Amino acid sequence: MRTSYLFTSESVSEGHPDKVADQISDAIVDLFLTKDPEARVACETMTTTNRVVLAGEIRGRGIMDENGNWAEGVREEIERTVRETVKRIGYEQSGFHWDRLEFANHLHPQSAHIAQGVDATGNKDEGAGDQGIMFGFACDETPDLMPATLDYSHKILQRMAQDRHSGTAPFLEPDAKSQVTLRFEAGKPVEATAIVVSTQHAKGYDSGDKESELHAYVKAVVRDVLPAGLITDATVFHINPTGSFEIGGPDGDAGITGRKIIVDTYGGAAPHGGGAFSGKDPTKVDRSAAYAARYLAKNIVAAGLAKRCTIQLAYAIGVPQPLSLYVDTHGTGIVGDDAIEAAIGKITKLGGLTPRGIRTHLRLNRPIYSPTAAYGHFGRKAEGELFPWEKTDLVEDLEAALA
Repeated sequence: MRTSYLFTSESVSEGHPDKVADQISDAIVDLFLTKDPEARVACETMTTTNRVVLAGEIRGRGIMDENGNWAEGVREEIERTVRETVKRIGYEQSGFHWDRLEFANHLHPQSAHIAQGVDATGNKDEGAGDQGIMFGFACDETPDLMPATLDYSHKILQRMAQDRHSGTAPFLEPDAKSQVTLRFEAGKPVEATAIVVSTQHAKGYDSGDKESELHAYVKAVVRDVLPAGLITDATVFHINPTGSFEIGGPDGDAGITGRKIIVDTYGGAAPHGGGAFSGKDPTKVDRSAAYAARYLAKNIVAAGLAKRCTIQLAYAIGVPQPLSLYVDTHGTGIVGDDAIEAAIGKITKLGGLTPRGIRTHLRLNRPIYSPTAAYGHFGRKAEGELFPWEKTDLVEDLEAALA
């Protein structure tokens, strides 16, 4: 494992067109789980100039029957949820406005062939909602046990969004991207060599004194977010390097659910199985097993068993038990990786890492997903409370299983 290197991660704001799509999709997941905790949802969203389109497969009591007939008032609730999400993000622009955008709903019933493989029937437990591989990761670079480059990229944009919503930075518009490059020595971040921030802005903030004001504001945010000492005289800032960024969001570029999977996870510091999270109910292991893998990896690092940990899980559609569990502590573990794998298998509260076991232990059949859809699914809190997969309540169980 290299100990001296440069590494970079990026993030995008809640107003980025793909993130607008993710937030709409997860708002629909939450709406349906509120009506039926066992709802099946695969909701894809496309956003473009003053238009939002939903498509996908759904099933649930009080939502839609098997013939595609909507329960009373649900279609109107869906459209209201979409518009409220866009309004909360802050889009009231001529090219994308929460009240004036055109909305199309093409959601339809879930395939009966998928349902028969996934649902629990008779002696058959609930199966995985799809095949695939899922990864979880944790490292000791930050207090949240996340890669530092991604953690700081997220927090820069979160601070800017807070200032935009509060009116502290009225010249900011919703769309933005960040990128942080850190130099590592002995495996620890010691210097920020480059910071990139591109932010949509009000008219006129691309030249003269207003441009200087915007640049000074961004630099102040970065210096406040990054730990002391990482910003040096040699740090290079690229702020709106194209010059102007007035047209943004879905008016500037179409957005699609699930296109920011590296931003959503570990910023490139760990492998990715390829499945997106947003718009999917927790029977889809793309989502729930990825959360479980992060939960395991974080608890392994929190227990002091390793400084870095990658977990892989694999599933087949309709099959409850995972096909494989793989642990890699990248040479930083104090016990063997095979011993950790065996210890995980002894923790009965995980339910054998079946979809039902994961959902039950982490209490995933709740409407908790809208806050995950911007600024990452890992390493943070929502409304003051840790996401359930971010808790470190397995530490004692791991220690006991290894004793």
